[in-house]
Amino acid sequence: MNLFEQLDGDRHRFGEELGATMWGGTLYELAPGQESPYHWQFGEEEWLLVVAGAPTLRTPAGERVLDTWDIACFPRGEAGAHQIRNDSDGPARFVFFSTVSDPEVVVYPDVGLTGVVAGRGRPDGPQVRGYMERK
Repeated sequence: MNLFEQLDGDRHRFGEELGATMWGGTLYELAPGQESPYHWQFGEEEWLLVVAGAPTLRTPAGERVLDTWDIACFPRGEAGAHQIRNDSDGPARFVFFSTVSDPEVVVYPDVGLTGVVAGRGRPDGPQVRGYMERK
């Protein structure tokens, strides 16, 4: 997997492609003005590595602009909440590495939703994906 190759779309998942079963990886590219949803996970820990650009990282501790090769860790739970935003004039490319939790529950506090994903690592079995309102 070459992190500098052209993407087909705005992301490329590569954990399973490389034979990983307990870790996942996704390469993302955000155009100027784009952002990911602010969220945190119950089961997965994530690591962020900036490959190019200067994305803005939002966490419970505040916001900061990251540079190429900066890394950040997002532990499980509310303390690991995060959002990546591209406030710059050029594209921002970054990789998320994460443990694999199946099923997984993801909380989106800004919009009051909780997502549930199950069976994503089992292509021949049942899969469940959905959202519910958080109260």
